[in-house]
Amino acid sequence: MGRAFEYRKAAKMKRWASMSKNFTRVGKEITIAVKEGGDNPKNNLRLRMAIQNAKAVSMPKENVDRAIKKAMSKEQNDYKELIYEGYAPHGIAVLVETATDNHVRTVSNLRTIFNKCGGTLGNSGSVEFMFERKCFIKIQKPEIDVEELELELIDFGAEEVFEDDDNIVMIYGAFADFGALNAAVEEKGFTVDSTGFERVAMDYKELSDEERADVDKLLERLDEDDDVQYVFTNMK
Repeated sequence: MGRAFEYRKAAKMKRWASMSKNFTRVGKEITIAVKEGGDNPKNNLRLRMAIQNAKAVSMPKENVDRAIKKAMSKEQNDYKELIYEGYAPHGIAVLVETATDNHVRTVSNLRTIFNKCGGTLGNSGSVEFMFERKCFIKIQKPEIDVEELELELIDFGAEEVFEDDDNIVMIYGAFADFGALNAAVEEKGFTVDSTGFERVAMDYKELSDEERADVDKLLERLDEDDDVQYVFTNMK
């Protein structure tokens, strides 16, 4: 099924377990998208992505509309997207994507979490080189065969296409090819469930169950922080 599938299954763990955390995360995605490209999803690809992701986590439409309206107001703070890098216990590389209106608070909180969980918050560039940035598009399984679908999309940047659980097909490609790949999927009329980007480790490190538990403790604490959007590791 491919490296991306194996990564996705391993890296999710207990992330996205909280509905309130999901809504906070998607709400920030909506705000950033509106601030960047306006409130019309037809002309704002990033906003379309955010709305799709809101549907994927069952965020009510009224919440989405309220988030868009709030993002257009002067009272809404701007969020900066910042990446932090470090190491969890046992030499596991950790890359943290955040959206914050106070980077001083964010870095202080992350440093505390890393330190308390036996990790180390590193400098910029310390682990990012270990990851490739990929785009993904999750669609409802179409009538055509998955192999045929892959052939149709390979010229638009598809690198991996495979069937996932619950009648879902995953499409992975390079980060730079997202626009062309997403446009092809929309043009062909496939039903998109969600879209996004992931940091895929180029090599994975296998740990014992006891060692994994140490890393999980750090990841759970990171997920609880409101400024944290996504966390990626090279733990197999």
